[in-house]
Amino acid sequence: MKTTSRSVQRARRGAVLSDHACPECGTPMKERRGKLRLPVNGEEITVPEATHLICPRCHEVLLRSDDARRLRRGALEIYRAKYGLLSADDIRSIRERLDLTQAELAHLLRLGGNTISRWESARNVQTASMDMLLRMIRDLPGSLDYLRKHAA
Repeated sequence: MKTTSRSVQRARRGAVLSDHACPECGTPMKERRGKLRLPVNGEEITVPEATHLICPRCHEVLLRSDDARRLRRGALEIYRAKYGLLSADDIRSIRERLDLTQAELAHLLRLGGNTISRWESARNVQTASMDMLLRMIRDLPGSLDYLRKHAA
C-alpha cells in the first residue's frame, strides 16, 4: 500500500504518469471502498470501509493523502473502542480540568513533548497502561500531587 498526494506526479521509465496511474504498471487506478488493515500499537486493525485506489491490472493499492489520514483515524477509533480506551476528547478534558498544559502533563507522565498533542488530536493512541494512569489521575484524589512530587 502506497501513499501519494494529488500534486505529486510519478515518473516511470522517463514518462510522467497521471496522479491516479498505478505506480507499478501505469494503468489508470479505480477508486474503491473496502477493508484495509493498518498496524496500531503492534496489532493489525481492519478498517471496513476505507477509500483507496486500486489497480485493476496488478491490484496495487494506493492511498491519497486524505484517504491515508482517514484510514489512520478509523483504525485508531476502532482500536480505542476495542480496548475501551479514553477518546481524544476525554484526554483533553482530563488535562483541561486539571489545568495542565500538554507539556506539563507529558512531563508528569514521563512522555515525549508531543505525545499528548498526538493523543488529543487523534493522530496516535495511548497504550492501555497510559490509559489506566490517565484514569487514575482523573478519578483518584491526590494522584496528581503524587506525580508532581515524584516526576523526574
